[in-house]
Amino acid sequence: MNSKILAEVIFAGRSNVGKSTLFSDLFGVEVRKGRKPGTTIKPNTVNLQGLQITDLPGYGFIYGVSREFSERVKDFIVHYVEDNCNRIIVAIQVIDGKAFTQIVERWEKKGEIPIDIEMFEFLNDFDFPVFIAVNKMDKVEKKDYLLNIVAKKMGMIPPWTNWKHKIFPISAKKGETENIRKALKNILSEKGFGGILK
Repeated sequence: MNSKILAEVIFAGRSNVGKSTLFSDLFGVEVRKGRKPGTTIKPNTVNLQGLQITDLPGYGFIYGVSREFSERVKDFIVHYVEDNCNRIIVAIQVIDGKAFTQIVERWEKKGEIPIDIEMFEFLNDFDFPVFIAVNKMDKVEKKDYLLNIVAKKMGMIPPWTNWKHKIFPISAKKGETENIRKALKNILSEKGFGGILK
């Protein structure tokens, strides 16, 4: 039986960036994964001792899914965050390190704000901290080069190493998440949820 929600951690990101994998790795809880990406607006939630952890639906263009549906997902996320901002204590935005540059440049060539950047700016309008989990780093060759691009595109002056409290290179599938785990543990401890993360 779920206890009352006292605080919340949210995971946001495109479909297939590894949100659910990171969620499971950090909290030791398996979350439901859709058989086909981009087919649900319902978030996955787990309540641990009054802390709700929420895996929001993946946003952005998904092959085989209508643009209208993608917009509905984005609207849902915006309203969800606005409605629950008072209890959210941290947002973790997961991006695909391997594909980030290519996706962002594709959007910029069309004269549009890339959705990952738009989401990061939106999340930063609130009082809670926002972590960028740059996932799939095991597939990236020039790691510092990529992380400097991430920092710059997200509005932070490189080098990325100045932003280690915000940018976390990880590989969720391989369990290489110690940096973000430590930062998250610090926040949870401050808010009275110290025993939840190992």
